[in-house]
Amino acid sequence: MTATLVLGGARSGKSAHAERIAMESGRDVVYIATARAGDGEMGQRIAHHRERRPAHWLTVEEPLMLAAAIEQHSKPGNVILIDCLTLWLSNLLFSDGRDYPYAGTAELPPLLHAQRQALLDLLPHARGNIVLVSNEVGMGIVPMGAVSRLFTDEAGRLNQAVAAACERAVFIAAGLPLVLKG
Repeated sequence: MTATLVLGGARSGKSAHAERIAMESGRDVVYIATARAGDGEMGQRIAHHRERRPAHWLTVEEPLMLAAAIEQHSKPGNVILIDCLTLWLSNLLFSDGRDYPYAGTAELPPLLHAQRQALLDLLPHARGNIVLVSNEVGMGIVPMGAVSRLFTDEAGRLNQAVAAACERAVFIAAGLPLVLKG
């Protein structure tokens, strides 16, 4: 089993790069989509990704229980492509319907802790190859608002932990890959 983390900013080409890795492997591909179409714009993004994927790839939509989906679909000889970790993190952050304060500290939902740990525990033991896509959100200004800062902090922590668990990490900027690890 090998795991690859593909990081990049919005519209950097990270998803297309991850899809090329999966396609060029010559293996069966299971695409785990974490997005939810909460509005029309997000629905258009999801449709764009669906249109780009080969029809023979198995698509699994799983916004919260990512480790369980990987466990269910991972087998020797296949590739699991997860797009994307930051949408999954956002889903978990708002999973219990709480309102976050604009200022001050904010607590993370227990489900976020449990699912993050389940993913990190599973990665070294997955039976197939895994390609994980994530946004690098910490390269700009510190965002306003407690929940925005919490998201940025947690995305950075998640990316670091996943990169440590992966054999390979690639940063994408302007569609160009920069190998960070492996």
